[in-house]
Amino acid sequence: MALRWPNKDPDETLDYSIDWSRFLRPETTISQIIWFVQDENGVKTRFDVGNTVNGLSTTAQTISTNGTVASIFLSGGILGTKYTLFCNMTDNRAVSAERSVVIFIREQ
Repeated sequence: MALRWPNKDPDETLDYSIDWSRFLRPETTISQIIWFVQDENGVKTRFDVGNTVNGLSTTAQTISTNGTVASIFLSGGILGTKYTLFCNMTDNRAVSAERSVVIFIREQ
């Protein structure tokens, strides 16, 4: 089951996060994140900074200073569209996991 973020207005640029702290062992931190987005054809596409997929763009991607939260900054999006994003995380022990999250584009 996918997580769900609050709705986003297409005119906003906002940051959205996934907190991995409950998944990570004590003293373990995120070493790498790779974001993906499902495009209009259902294809899972890597979503790097500066990319736009089906009207949704990412302007920045960060890992928190404590190394447990992955964030992505999103802009644009098409009204009425549901996007599924995937965060692939690798920790400093080379353990990797992926979580999906859904966001809807709605006028605010």
